[in-house]
Amino acid sequence: MIPFEKTLPYDILMGDVYVQECPFCKKEHILLPLKPRDIVLVREGKKKLLVFPCCHNKVTILDSDQDYLLTDTAIR
Repeated sequence: MIPFEKTLPYDILMGDVYVQECPFCKKEHILLPLKPRDIVLVREGKKKLLVFPCCHNKVTILDSDQDYLLTDTAIR
């Protein structure tokens, strides 16, 4: 079972990856420095370091699906 506290919901709009709210500083509508191809690579098994542009906190993305990114850190 996937630990829900380590997931981050995301959206892809016009080729950009967004999260509704930063889990660290709580800013809204954050454009992530990821592309949809990065999410596909993560889904295939490659880990990806994600640095939030708003507050520069870091998490490692371990897996992904259509709606969520699975991280190594409890963010909820």
